[in-house]
Amino acid sequence: MNAVKEEEEIVYEVAVVVPKRNLKEENGEYDCVEVLVNEFRNVGLVVDRVLGLSDEFIKLGAPLETLGRAAAKLGMKKPTHIGIELQFECEETEAFLRQPDGSLFSWCERFQCYRHLIYETVNKKDSDISLKFDSKEIQWEAGESLLQRLESEGIVKQVFPLHDETKRKKLLKSWALNCWDLTKQPIDEIYAYFGTKIALYFAFIGMYTRWMIFPASFGLVVQLVDFGSLQLLVLPAFFVGIVLWAVLFFQFWKRKNAALAARWQLNFSVSTGQGYKVLGREWSCIQSPMEVIKNLGNDKAKEKEAFQRYEWFGYLKRFRNDALVILSIICLQLPFELAYAHLYEVIKSDIVKFGLTAVYLFAIQYFTQIGGKISIRLIKHENNEYTEYRADSLVYKVFGLYFMQSYIGVFYHALLHRNFKTLRQVLIQRLIISEVFQNLLENSIPYLKYNYKKYRAVRNKKKREKGSTGKIQFTSRVEKEYLKPTYSASICEELEDGLFDDFLELALQFGMIMMFACAFPLAFAFCALNNIAEIKTDALKLLAMLKRPVPRAAATIGAWLNIFQFLILMSICTNSALLVWLYDQEGKWKIEPGLAAILIMEHVLLLIKFGFSRFVPDEPAWVRANRMKNATQAQYMCSKQLLRSISGGERSLNPRKTPDELKKTE
Repeated sequence: MNAVKEEEEIVYEVAVVVPKRNLKEENGEYDCVEVLVNEFRNVGLVVDRVLGLSDEFIKLGAPLETLGRAAAKLGMKKPTHIGIELQFECEETEAFLRQPDGSLFSWCERFQCYRHLIYETVNKKDSDISLKFDSKEIQWEAGESLLQRLESEGIVKQVFPLHDETKRKKLLKSWALNCWDLTKQPIDEIYAYFGTKIALYFAFIGMYTRWMIFPASFGLVVQLVDFGSLQLLVLPAFFVGIVLWAVLFFQFWKRKNAALAARWQLNFSVSTGQGYKVLGREWSCIQSPMEVIKNLGNDKAKEKEAFQRYEWFGYLKRFRNDALVILSIICLQLPFELAYAHLYEVIKSDIVKFGLTAVYLFAIQYFTQIGGKISIRLIKHENNEYTEYRADSLVYKVFGLYFMQSYIGVFYHALLHRNFKTLRQVLIQRLIISEVFQNLLENSIPYLKYNYKKYRAVRNKKKREKGSTGKIQFTSRVEKEYLKPTYSASICEELEDGLFDDFLELALQFGMIMMFACAFPLAFAFCALNNIAEIKTDALKLLAMLKRPVPRAAATIGAWLNIFQFLILMSICTNSALLVWLYDQEGKWKIEPGLAAILIMEHVLLLIKFGFSRFVPDEPAWVRANRMKNATQAQYMCSKQLLRSISGGERSLNPRKTPDELKKTE
């Protein structure tokens, strides 16, 4: 087969940042930065060095041949034309399927190869090597990664992915700045540039916004048209309609998710089978079952017992951690939230209410930060073998904190006081004011941080060069990218990136409009407009205001899908309660025909919620057919190969005699 060949122009995709050295110091061949650059070149990377105001930037690119060798060394599995995932080999590239954009490796796979190449530059000698950086001396131990050593010494400041300027400008034009296609997005290009996880987020919010047209239109009619005496019949109809809409939407999202996974040929064995590293740092799980049994020999009974102990201890630890989080929320956060809701209800002055809300928002930030840190510590002691499981566990725990602080006040006004006027005021405040304010913050803060870092860099440069009178400017694009903020989460960066906050905002919005739909139908129209703006602002934020995110592999939207499903169930219960109180304004709680109809409707909707998973399959028929076809083809090829092996083995044991040999024996 053909060897891996360079197919396109080299693009610098990763940058390593080191401080500027004192050029007067003569370190010779033992200068640690020079050694690092030589090591990068030795493994096949293309290096370009750029001097900035106070730092030096080492830009790294890799030809396809270098990436292919790294993929083969990593044992990376890729799908082939016969439907089997096989370990990549440089000599057999034609057997492997290409990405939708025609490239051999996805961005996530390329970044994994880069990470392997730059962190596997180890000291191959038997003795330590003394390196120098200005007047500082560093001992590079045998077998030690040079980049990790320089990171620990503070010489390597940061390693981050670089934007591809050509693709970035193309996406800006066709996606972020395209004002004509409000919800249509180039999902394949987003996947190729940002990776699976971010592409799935934009595919989800795009589909969610398009589907929002129905409840938004229905809510406008219910809110603005006066139906008179029929109003009490219109609200139940609206409630049933939006529940059916939500159930259908998530069933069809599962189908779209399956179609995207088939189109992108997602390779999950790499992402879930190995510990996930963020530029060299790994969140390894606690002792794995293979480590538990490695010293047990061939004793099957002890091996089985070790596996069972590991499994049930893992369940008990997760149950213990979940119980601790739930009890903490109930005993610590619930009283605080109820006290705030009660004070907001009894206070008459709007100015005092505003001050109370400001104090509450300030205090709740600390509650959330403390809860997030505790959740991270608990997760480290769970038997979650893969990073995706640990990330999902963290999402569930932290969402519990946000769920309490976001909804308990609304529940208090709706369920205890039955004050629908205050309830609508709170919903308007939470939806319109908080979401607009949140969008302004998440787009203005990165811009302010970037400008502040630029100002500090220029000021420090002027201090070092006191006699300089000229204007100091940034001449390199890589230095501008270095000063931009990272796409990070408000909680654990090792397990989650900025998508945690983006998905959290969507989930809290969805819960607010669904659980109190009968109280404020107009909220759906506002959320549809807000989500259109959210798509554009998030795209602009990723392409222009932040560093290029580290790619993260994902099969689905993860724990967020279960959270959305949970919010649908909650909405059935809360809206049924709201309708009961609208019918039973006197509070007599009599089972009249209207109230009985609401109870029946609630049970029917719950049955429909669980029954639609049977009615609408989770994946399209063509995806299922392709999978069956690939499985059949793979089984056929394996059977043929196995038969050839068996036949060859028998011939080697009992070789057939030639006619000449038969004559000799006679």
